[in-house]
Amino acid sequence: MAGKFLRFFSPFVRAMPEIKQPQREVSFKEKFIWTAVVLIIYIILSNIPLYGVSLEQSTDYFYWLRVILASQRGTLTELGIGPIVTAGLIMQLLLGSKIINVNMADPYDRAMFSGAQKVLAVFLTIFNAIAYIAGGAFGKLPEIGIQGAFFIFFQLLFAGIIIILLDELLQKGWGLGSGVSLFIAAGVAGQIFWNCFSWIDAPDGHPRGVVIAFFSVIFDGDPSTNLGQLVLREGGNPSIVGIFTTIGIFLLVIWFESTRVEIPLAYRGYRGFKGKYPMKLLYVSNIPVILVNALYANILFFGQLFAGPYSGVRASMGGLIPDFWVNLIGEFNEVTGGSGQGNQLVPKKGLIYLLTPPLGIEQVAADPFRAVFYLVVFIFLCIILGRVWVEVSGLAPRDIADQIIDSKMQVPGFRSSAKIIERILKRYIPTLVILNGIIIALLSFTADTLRALTSGTGLLIAIGIIHNYAETISKELAASQYPGMRAMLGMD
Repeated sequence: MAGKFLRFFSPFVRAMPEIKQPQREVSFKEKFIWTAVVLIIYIILSNIPLYGVSLEQSTDYFYWLRVILASQRGTLTELGIGPIVTAGLIMQLLLGSKIINVNMADPYDRAMFSGAQKVLAVFLTIFNAIAYIAGGAFGKLPEIGIQGAFFIFFQLLFAGIIIILLDELLQKGWGLGSGVSLFIAAGVAGQIFWNCFSWIDAPDGHPRGVVIAFFSVIFDGDPSTNLGQLVLREGGNPSIVGIFTTIGIFLLVIWFESTRVEIPLAYRGYRGFKGKYPMKLLYVSNIPVILVNALYANILFFGQLFAGPYSGVRASMGGLIPDFWVNLIGEFNEVTGGSGQGNQLVPKKGLIYLLTPPLGIEQVAADPFRAVFYLVVFIFLCIILGRVWVEVSGLAPRDIADQIIDSKMQVPGFRSSAKIIERILKRYIPTLVILNGIIIALLSFTADTLRALTSGTGLLIAIGIIHNYAETISKELAASQYPGMRAMLGMD
């Protein structure tokens, strides 16, 4: 029976629009088509500007969150998948820490849990839309006007509900994977494509896209230009080193994802039937770096509001706190985002400066202390948050031991006991979590330092998503050709 928390959401769940689960088996071809339709709709939303919004005089406080949120500045996807991800994370933490009582084996409880998560995502959409407008993301409120603010709010709310339903369409089995993964991967892929094939001239005189710049240098015939200028370009423009960094990290992550530690198992019911429990070297995949970067991005957001050049708490702006103490949190340079996208605040001193990744070898060389400090803190947080995620997401040794016992398996040579299996798993899982945190943090830092074609976090997330999609598509194709394998593949 659902607890009080889920019963509170019950009236809202009944009022929410819902995508019905398919009452028949959906073919792989149909799933592929629905996935493509969902992606096309999201891309269209990402290219429709918000009506009544002028970004030139505004500041993008959420610039550092956009890779994680798959959002586009000044469009209907301004909020991106932020409400969905936040709602899912909150519900997962409440469930994993046993704060709420939900029996996931009960269809009613499971449906109420999913419904409550969707309602919470809508509530967060409303909250985020109000916060964006009140925080000046689209300009000062007096300049927008009450009517304009309401119009922007309803645009964001409408688009947010559409995005939630698109994600639900895939989650319910009509498509492949989830909308969250699909939208993030599409955003990162679009950024990589733009950095490869953009023909717009960069400040160094070459096209911004490194592939286009490569061929323009070869066929230009100008003796003053050579390929050496593209190896490490100035101003953070895409470079040849960035291409090789992106490819190298892609191959490394795939190799790490494929490396496993396997524990032998034997079936208690039938002698001679054996199996293995595989544990990936990247035990929690890229979850730690996502959590850490979400934490960093929120620290940066509130730091901009509190210590930004126009913050009301500064004494120079009429506040009560001396600028010296505010500057310990951070000092910022205001730079233009280009193409009418408003301004961005880039940290230059203070604690927030130390918690932002150095972008490029030149920044590491200019301030090695910052690079070392950031990397050490980054690795530490990846390990800590990875361990927290293992505890709340059902990946802890005790949870895996219970799953093995419930499947009537045991470790050969040991008594069939959850405590004994848990003790065996504790030899491996904590070490795998630490290695996972170190490897992922180093790969993300390397991608940012060598200026990969997208951010280190975005690249790792996209690689993980692509790898999962490859496995999903392989299972779907196998199940479509051999329907009897569906149960064995865990698809029923």
